[in-house]
Amino acid sequence: MKQEKSSIIKEDKQYVWHPYTQAQLAGEPLLIERAEGVFLYDAEGKSYLDACGSWWVNCHGHCHPELISAMQEQMQNLEHVIFAGITHRPAVELAAALVNFAGVPFQKVFYSDNGSTAVEVALKMAWQFFSNKMQQRKKIIAYRNSYHGDTFGAMSVSGRGIFTKAYEPLLFEVSYIDAPYPGCEEKSLAQFKQIVQNEDVAAFIFEPLLQGAGGMLTYSADILDQQLALCKEYNTLSIADEVFTGFYRTGEALAIHHLQYRPDIVCLSKALSGGMMPFGATIATQAVYDAFLSEDRNKTFFHGHSFTANPLACAVSLASLKLFENKEYIRHIRSIVEAQEAFKEKISLHEAVKEVRQCGIVLAVEFKSDDGSGYLNASLGDAFEFFAQRGILIRPLVNVIYLVAPYVIKLNELAVLHETILAYANYVIQKQNGKKQFTRSENFD
Repeated sequence: MKQEKSSIIKEDKQYVWHPYTQAQLAGEPLLIERAEGVFLYDAEGKSYLDACGSWWVNCHGHCHPELISAMQEQMQNLEHVIFAGITHRPAVELAAALVNFAGVPFQKVFYSDNGSTAVEVALKMAWQFFSNKMQQRKKIIAYRNSYHGDTFGAMSVSGRGIFTKAYEPLLFEVSYIDAPYPGCEEKSLAQFKQIVQNEDVAAFIFEPLLQGAGGMLTYSADILDQQLALCKEYNTLSIADEVFTGFYRTGEALAIHHLQYRPDIVCLSKALSGGMMPFGATIATQAVYDAFLSEDRNKTFFHGHSFTANPLACAVSLASLKLFENKEYIRHIRSIVEAQEAFKEKISLHEAVKEVRQCGIVLAVEFKSDDGSGYLNASLGDAFEFFAQRGILIRPLVNVIYLVAPYVIKLNELAVLHETILAYANYVIQKQNGKKQFTRSENFD
């Protein structure tokens, strides 16, 4: 087995280009062979609790039998078909289910294949919405520290920084405002009013209540509601990027369900398919859709993907949605939220901790740091290794360690994650005092 592992790692280094990775500085990647529930297993059989939901996509646990069954059944009938001029049952049933899941006023679903493309679809809808109405609105409002994806439109509306620096000359202009973080609410609202009142704004795009890649930053629902009300007043479209926050991550079915007002467009991906398939969906109101209805073919929404509405992805996504109909399952998700809230109070008192943020099942612990290197902070690898040696897989954001584990996690397993964060906080203090070594703990098994 060791020889086989060595061979795979060698070929990985020879042929594979990993995301967000400086290969010259990176160590050997973990070789994962299989997964079940909240656990991943490496080539030597060691288990790792998937505390980041495999980059926020896995919500029901790995290799969920009902999701596998749905995919296998669909695979035997129709694996893929062009979606232009053709439809199929899984796409229609899923669209109806998503409209019901999102609630009023949403009515139409456009399929794509990941979060970035779901955002691209939304941006193009917004621009062409006004173009079709013979209005030249081009301005977009977005929050600073936001992240909406890595394609060019999605990068353009994301916060500018290391992710976008190399492409700056190619990105379109965006009006950035502060998100309504605690203490910044009125400033955010004033900035928003100033722009939406005086410029021809096509759309306002936001990650509702929780900015993921920006550092798991939480902000005020009340101010966001007021900004959405202003969008209605000035006939500006609003786009909720729920790629990360959707499907009970914030404690509600969608994060926008915490709000009084609804956006015009919602972007979904990641947990949409339960983490089983690459998939994206952009949900719009009837009013947005109607702007594209015309005898003039120039007003057609000219966008599509080869794998639009892939039947396998549709079938497994529909099965994933049905799992949320189980009231006992939802109660368990609520218990995770409560456990995170309780631990937030405990860990926030630790001397190594700068701030603790929690929204729904998501808990983020920001550690004190004098390193101004941001995402390039070398301590990323240090934290990853600390947790990996204890059988936990995390994906730190600079000096922020967060938990986004699958919902099937047991409360005693969640308690182990909490204990390990506390152990890491103690390690940070020891490291500052010159004790830089940490010891391997027992596996979960």
